[in-house]
Amino acid sequence: MSAALQMASSTARQISRNWSLPNILTYARVAAVPLVAGFLFWPHEPWARWTALAIFVAAGVSDFFDGYLARAWSQQSSLGRMLDPIADKLLVSAVILVLAADQTISGLSLWAAIVILCREILVSGLREYLAELRVPLPVTALAKWKTAVQFVALGFLIVGPAGEALLPGSITTGIVLLWIAAILTLYTGWDYMKASYDHAGGD
Repeated sequence: MSAALQMASSTARQISRNWSLPNILTYARVAAVPLVAGFLFWPHEPWARWTALAIFVAAGVSDFFDGYLARAWSQQSSLGRMLDPIADKLLVSAVILVLAADQTISGLSLWAAIVILCREILVSGLREYLAELRVPLPVTALAKWKTAVQFVALGFLIVGPAGEALLPGSITTGIVLLWIAAILTLYTGWDYMKASYDHAGGD
C-alpha cells in the first residue's frame, strides 16, 4: 500500500510539473504555430497580417517568460526542456515557409531562409546526439543575439505589405535583418558543431 501511495504521489507531482505555468506558456507557443501560419494565408488582408504579428510577438514574449518563471519558481521539468526549443523551431520554420510561399521572401533571400532552416535542423540533431552522451549544449550569447535579430526580421516580414503603409521600407528592413540573422546562424552553427565534435572526442 505504501509503495502504491508513493507511486501515486510521484505521478501527481509529475502531472503538476507538466501543467505548471511555464509549461503552459510553452504549450501555448506550440498552439500559436498554426494560428500564425493560418492568418498569413491571407497575405493581402492587412487585418490578418497584423493579427499574425500580434500572435507571433505574444509567442516570442512567452518564450522569455516560460524559461524565466521555470528558473525563478524552480519548476523546470524534462518535458519543458524538451518542448521549449521544439516550440521555437516550429514557429520559426512555419513562418519562414509561409512567407516563402507567398513570396514575401523570394529570390536570393530564399538562401537566407534556407540557411536558417538548415541550422535549426542541424542544432536539433546535435542536441539529440549530445543528449545521449549526457553532454549539455548551452545557448551562447551570440546565439541569443541571432534569435533576437531573427525574431525582429520575421516580425517585419509577417506584417509585410500592411506595414509598408505605416513604415515604408519595412519589408526591405526585414530582408536585411534576415540576412544578418543568416550570417549569425552560420557562425553560431559552426560553434555548435565544433563543440559537439570536441565532446565526441574528435581529433
